[in-house]
Amino acid sequence: MAQAPAPTAPGGGAPSPSPADTWLPRGTAELVLLDKLRGQPVTVSVKSGQSTVFGALTITVRNCATRPPDLPQNAAAFLEVAEGKTAKPVFKGWVLSNTPAVGQLEDPVYDLRLVTCR
Repeated sequence: MAQAPAPTAPGGGAPSPSPADTWLPRGTAELVLLDKLRGQPVTVSVKSGQSTVFGALTITVRNCATRPPDLPQNAAAFLEVAEGKTAKPVFKGWVLSNTPAVGQLEDPVYDLRLVTCR
């Protein structure tokens, strides 16, 4: 089973993968977002530290990283997802491209999946 990067927050910033886990920082997360009622997936690119709005969701990418070329391919992103006008996130954590069930937004209307980090 794949293991998510250990969230650490040096200097109080966004969590980052541990250097011991050999993750390479990347600046942009590529996500596939799905409105289950309409059934149409949308691919979006979001830079680390920025947000995008999809339907009632506001998705903020805090960190994005990939494995080096000599290790099995995988990407990880630390996301915060808020719904509606609430400031409180409905999801906050790491998602992995190879194992989306490890960190998953559970919402009756929306689905979110990390494709890669660039």
